[in-house]
Amino acid sequence: MRAPASGRVGGVIGFLIGFLAGGFGALVGLGGGVIMVPLLVSWARLDQHRAHGTSLMAVAGTALVGGVSYALGGSVDYLAAALLTVTAMMTARLGARYTQKLDARSLRRIFGSFLILTAFLLPFKKQLPHVAAGGAGALSWVVLLGAGGLAGFLSGLLGIGGGTVMVPALVLGAGEPQQLAQGTALMAMILPSLIGAYTHGRMGHIDRRIAPGLLFGIVLGAFSGGQVALGIPEGILRWIFAAVLLWTGLRYLRRR
Repeated sequence: MRAPASGRVGGVIGFLIGFLAGGFGALVGLGGGVIMVPLLVSWARLDQHRAHGTSLMAVAGTALVGGVSYALGGSVDYLAAALLTVTAMMTARLGARYTQKLDARSLRRIFGSFLILTAFLLPFKKQLPHVAAGGAGALSWVVLLGAGGLAGFLSGLLGIGGGTVMVPALVLGAGEPQQLAQGTALMAMILPSLIGAYTHGRMGHIDRRIAPGLLFGIVLGAFSGGQVALGIPEGILRWIFAAVLLWTGLRYLRRR
């Protein structure tokens, strides 16, 4: 394994990774974790466990900035966010701690499988049916509690945000429009991602030399990506990005 980048070089690499993750994440409506983890491994030369922990630290920052931004714009369902947060907080730490029980190869295979699943779902994200406002009453509470638990565990384990699980649950289970669902999912992941990142930090899975540049890059990249997305056909971007995720996921599954 090559030595991790250090010092000023590590800060520059961290910024570039964060900028790309934030930019492409904003362009296609995904969190930056699916992009950050492979780049942290290949560019920053982190081992798989540290890549997941460092990524989750940046995801926590993104959730905080994004969640507050949506909240100020009135696009957060606080009750739904609370339901998601309760179970996600319980499982985020479990997911983070479970990484210690997996060797790097197993962790790569799980992450690769997640990328492939996301790649197949991404092009059809806009085709998700919208349920009538209000969802399914008490049943929607059960759906959101379950989604929060799953999202929290995957976030802690894979170093990603929980939007891939939470947003469809909010749209289909609670009948929320896409923008409200995205704001609610971000708000719901603030505490769970912070807990997961803290747990990874205690296990030594966060590279603190790269962290500051990574955080700055992802915030700037997310803003820039959001602006660029206004002038580019989103459907084309989704198909291209899905192909990239599929290729990356297959590479992860083939690696020994």
